[in-house]
Amino acid sequence: QDTRYPFISQHSNSNITSRNIDPPNKLNMTETRFDVGMTCEGCAGAVKRILGKVEGVTNIDTNVDAKTVVVTHEDGVSKELMNDKLQKWSQASGKSVALVS
Repeated sequence: QDTRYPFISQHSNSNITSRNIDPPNKLNMTETRFDVGMTCEGCAGAVKRILGKVEGVTNIDTNVDAKTVVVTHEDGVSKELMNDKLQKWSQASGKSVALVS
């Protein structure tokens, strides 16, 4: 784990990272999945920074190899809001973004 960024944990596969933002209350949590055309850890970091600013998001798992993002969040967080934020990044970066579930 990089001690400069204690909130980002590195899994055994170096292309999978998880960012735990707030201690989750498992009772009212939802997972939202995106397919994102990430090609590097820079892309994954950008996705985490964008989604980490959304109130109610508690964890963001990115997998660059699989090009997936799984966001754990409170039930009240809008999937459309998260998608809109990622679509804005998509337009600027040229990377694809699709809300899966």
